[in-house]
Amino acid sequence: MPDRETGTRCRLATLAAFSVHVFTACGAALALLALLAAVKADWSLMFALLGVALLVDGVDGMIARRLRVAERLPRWSGDTLDLVVDFTTYVFVPAYAVAASDLLPPFAAVPAAVVIAVTGALYFADRRMKTVDNYLRGFPAVWNTAAFYLFLLRPSPWIGAMAVLVLAVATFVPIPFLHPFRVRRLIVLNAVLVALWAGLAAMALIRDMAPGPWITGGLCAIALYFLGAGLLRRADEA
Repeated sequence: MPDRETGTRCRLATLAAFSVHVFTACGAALALLALLAAVKADWSLMFALLGVALLVDGVDGMIARRLRVAERLPRWSGDTLDLVVDFTTYVFVPAYAVAASDLLPPFAAVPAAVVIAVTGALYFADRRMKTVDNYLRGFPAVWNTAAFYLFLLRPSPWIGAMAVLVLAVATFVPIPFLHPFRVRRLIVLNAVLVALWAGLAAMALIRDMAPGPWITGGLCAIALYFLGAGLLRRADEA
């Protein structure tokens, strides 16, 4: 009887561990739904779905560690699965949105999307994308966020194209970027700002990416903080 109970517990633990992989893989399904929304130019829905995918990406690792998924299911690579899903949500869908929108000059839209896809793929293949203290090295290919700000601010097409080019180049520049949950420095403040950003971003989506100056200003201020935090780390090292 004890052996049967032990076997049942092991099977349930294995099933729970595999369900975490399924949960992570749902990020790819969300990316597909976001792409379908983008095809219909429903940009608010696209970003909402990418936001849900971002939430999945934020919690699946914690659950996986608690359930010891890597130990229970050595056949399945959670790291590889995570990279595949992240590429679709962080890079591929935003690249399509940049190409299909009117944010860039018509002749530059598709080339810019190609640059996003290529540099994003190279970034995810970089084994040195993280520093020893968990900062991200170079622009971390968060094109979902970059595209969000392009749709929010709607700069002139030429400025938008230059912004894409600068970020693509920054992918290969060893500038540290803050990871809000893995860098211990000011982690409580970082978590609060991420939560505030999520709330403001949700309000922007509800208002169809035209939220007004206060919400837009708050989103920009938080973005400047996270951009500057990495540069502050470099200043401390100097």
